[in-house]
Amino acid sequence: MLSDSILDGLNPEQRAAVEATEGAVLVLAGAGSGKTRVLTHRIAHLVGVCGIPPDSILAVTFTNKAAGEMRERVEKLLGSDAQGLWVGTFHSTCVRILRRDIGHLGLSRGFVIYDEADSLGVAKLALKRLSLDPVVHDPKRFRWRIDQWKNRAVMPARAAAEAEDIDTEQSAEVYAVYQRLLADAGALDFGDLLLQTVQLFERFPEVLGYYQRRWQYVLVDEYQDTNRVQYELVTQLAREHGNLCVVGDPDQSVYAWRGADIRNILDFERDYENARVVKLEQNYRSTQPILEGATAMIRHNLGRRDKRMFTQREGGDKIRFLEAANDREEAQFVVSDILAANRRDHRPYGDSAVLYRTNAQSRLFEEELLKYDVPYVVVGGVRFYERAEIKDVLAYLRLLVNPADGQGLRRVVNKPPRGIGKTTIERAEALAEESGGTLLDGLRRFADEGARSAGKVRTFLKLLEELSAELRERPLAEIIGRVLDRTGILRALEVEGTVEAESRIDNLKELLSSAEEFHAANAAELGEDRSELELFLDQVALIADVDNLDQRSDRVSLLTAHSAKGLEFPAVYLVGLEEGIFPHAASASTTEDVEEERRLFYVGMTRAMERLTVTCAAERRRWGTHSHQQPSRFLEEIPDKWLEGERTPAAERARPGSRDGASLDHSYSQEPAGEGNGVRAGTQVRHPVFGVGTVMAVVGDGLNQKLRIRFDRVGVKTVMVRYANLELA
Repeated sequence: MLSDSILDGLNPEQRAAVEATEGAVLVLAGAGSGKTRVLTHRIAHLVGVCGIPPDSILAVTFTNKAAGEMRERVEKLLGSDAQGLWVGTFHSTCVRILRRDIGHLGLSRGFVIYDEADSLGVAKLALKRLSLDPVVHDPKRFRWRIDQWKNRAVMPARAAAEAEDIDTEQSAEVYAVYQRLLADAGALDFGDLLLQTVQLFERFPEVLGYYQRRWQYVLVDEYQDTNRVQYELVTQLAREHGNLCVVGDPDQSVYAWRGADIRNILDFERDYENARVVKLEQNYRSTQPILEGATAMIRHNLGRRDKRMFTQREGGDKIRFLEAANDREEAQFVVSDILAANRRDHRPYGDSAVLYRTNAQSRLFEEELLKYDVPYVVVGGVRFYERAEIKDVLAYLRLLVNPADGQGLRRVVNKPPRGIGKTTIERAEALAEESGGTLLDGLRRFADEGARSAGKVRTFLKLLEELSAELRERPLAEIIGRVLDRTGILRALEVEGTVEAESRIDNLKELLSSAEEFHAANAAELGEDRSELELFLDQVALIADVDNLDQRSDRVSLLTAHSAKGLEFPAVYLVGLEEGIFPHAASASTTEDVEEERRLFYVGMTRAMERLTVTCAAERRRWGTHSHQQPSRFLEEIPDKWLEGERTPAAERARPGSRDGASLDHSYSQEPAGEGNGVRAGTQVRHPVFGVGTVMAVVGDGLNQKLRIRFDRVGVKTVMVRYANLELA
């Protein structure tokens, strides 16, 4: 029977999660506990056993890679019965909704999706429109703040209404202009894909009703990483039928910096009173020492749901610890260890991964790997679709879909060089602003003015018109080939004749190959309402770093702990475990931030299947000078029972904030309230990052003293006194 084959091989907890089909279900899935298996078998159970039509099920996850894997597994279980099922990321799901219904908001269905570089360009233009100097007013800071507002589902009007000081008032003003510029260009940024969908559902209940009726069962993966706008979207879709299954692990919530709110999963039972909770506590990935060490470490966090993780993979090597003399020695040790495992144990290079806190740490490891001719791949480097020559072609393609795309136009108006310079663009922008039109309108007006470069502008405009007339409805590969030929991009590189130019030509050929592969893979999805070109541009815009990870058996993977989420490797080297690096200096002053860093460390540890090595350096070259480093507090939280290697006793080290080298207790248990060091409730203090605030409560004393402070700019934060560098205001 199909029901037996779907449930076959599931442990009792996994089976319970699969069979709990109705109502709200929270699956607390520990690291390596088979959550993808549960999700895919749950979908198969709904379709194959309960008789739910596949197109009544929506499954949402965070990466295209995870969505593809889930879809593949379901198809293996159900075969042709899986047709009509929607499995995708939050962003791809929202693109699908908006392509159909964004017209209700007065926006064009032919919108283009702006990436980070495009969005930053719009932020710079917004500053210019407000006569703000980008040297004084950093566009990246405004772009970040806008993104944070969108993550919290805050529109410009609300941002302005909630502004508490001149800085936030100014940011809200930039936000409003930024949104107008996006609308004028017929563009949405990544935050808009989610925010505009929530707005659409709020303002047009009949549209929301259509999707509520269509998707009767909603499944959400990695729920601990959802932000406020994603939470709102899920709530809207599940409000009527209540059939919501969320899967996640509070111990792996590591994206607060981009708006993720761990409360979404911690408060699930409050949001859904009759929710059923299923815990997946059996780890199928890691050996006992790795799992026990990671579990003991993460229990130092307060904001979590306890799980009793266990594994049947008893035995195995202890977690190895190395404190190198300096960062160069650390890299040499890691690479020599990878080489030794390859030569002695015949372990493929692809079994090994080096995880670090920030991308900048990869350099020394790359140098050592190159020295010994060890093949490797860096995840998070320049992605294929972000290479300059590829982005040039994509900009031309976007203009075929949406001629109002100002950022695309700015990118290619003089690529390859055709004598249209900065002054011409600035004049065209001014003309566009005067008439309330697009940059393309401004260029047309400029061409009619008869200026010296008007002829060159007219030639460029004619090229765009001809490309649009000839190519828009042709097959994708033909469109790209003709753009390469007609624009002169390919010819310019051929004339250049350098090694770099040859590499760029190879990339453009690869783009043609990707177009042919795309056509073969997506022919079934094409319909009268969507062209192949539009579908291709959507897919390219939504590709993430981890989606491109080529986890081959012949090369070592170098990546950040954030990028490693959802991956696993037989051997993991978790490096740079020092105060100020991991935990990062920017995240070591509040209890909430330190707990996030500890969760990230936990994620890194639990990527390892068989061998885990953790390293730090006593000295590291940072900012051009040699810096004496202190081992990460997280290393002290791994019990000696599961660790192999000598640790310098804490009493012999001077931690940050310790003036006499005394041993510091890094536990984060709740101490009784107290007052010490002259700090008491009502005291005005100044924090180097959060600014001025008022102490609301003092918890504990001595080295473990914490303060709960209401800051004027950022609200209430809990900080550890010894790390916060507070001053009396």
